[in-house]
Amino acid sequence: MKSYPYYPGCSVKGTGKAYEESLLAVFEALGVKLEEIDDWNCCGATAYMSIDETQACALAGRNLAIAEKAGNGAGLVAPCSACYLVLNKTKKLLEEQPKMRDRVAKALRAAGLEYTGKMNVRHPLEVLVNDIGTKAIKEKVTKPLNGLRVAPYYGCQIVRPYALFDDQYNPTTMDVLIKATGAEAVEYPFKTRCCGASQTSTIPETGLHLVYMLIKEAHHRGADMIATICPLCQFNLEGYQHQVCEKYKVDPIPVVYFTQLMGIAFGLSAEKVGLNRSLVPAEPVLKRRVANAA
Repeated sequence: MKSYPYYPGCSVKGTGKAYEESLLAVFEALGVKLEEIDDWNCCGATAYMSIDETQACALAGRNLAIAEKAGNGAGLVAPCSACYLVLNKTKKLLEEQPKMRDRVAKALRAAGLEYTGKMNVRHPLEVLVNDIGTKAIKEKVTKPLNGLRVAPYYGCQIVRPYALFDDQYNPTTMDVLIKATGAEAVEYPFKTRCCGASQTSTIPETGLHLVYMLIKEAHHRGADMIATICPLCQFNLEGYQHQVCEKYKVDPIPVVYFTQLMGIAFGLSAEKVGLNRSLVPAEPVLKRRVANAA
């Protein structure tokens, strides 16, 4: 069984638990093991870089060093968009800034660690499409999601500022996976617009409006649900729907992780892929639109 070192990050152990449940289940069904690295720590999220760049790099660099020490060169899989961005940004800073590299190396040595820069950071989308391949994925589909229309929402961090495996303006890897399940990936021009991030709580009027725009566009495109790849995006789009729908008079829409759709198409139970955790239920839509999902 092929394996990859796996960095879950904080969100998928908490509010994004359904992401991890579905991710691990889907990879297991495909015969691929994600091995959680030992004693990982918070990546610092995107805010810490603006507070203390050196400490932020040391914090994220520790995870890269631990992954390197594990000895698997397949690349560190990071499903959270913020974690994926921070780890890649740290890797790039350490490659390009010798003084930063020396300061971080000193901090890592104090913890008995070393980072040589050989560990690549990879997103599950890249691994699924480029390593495992759509042919193998389609072979695992036992309950195709024919008739389901899905808006693929990538968010902004997965392709900006780096576009390491997909197009920066029109990413398509999730579209490919949605189609592999039998569902239709609808044309969704807002696929890389920001969900508002923390503005939903710090500047609610702005944050809620950004969420509204994404939901409104999904409805406009005739989508039955929105699929995402980011715990914060999923939280914003689903967790604030009550306020958004009440304020802007729009209908609710389920917001799921792309791995949940894959798991359902593979014949896994709703509980196995965390659909029971949804605040806006996805199962009624699946039963209504997909005959074999009932």
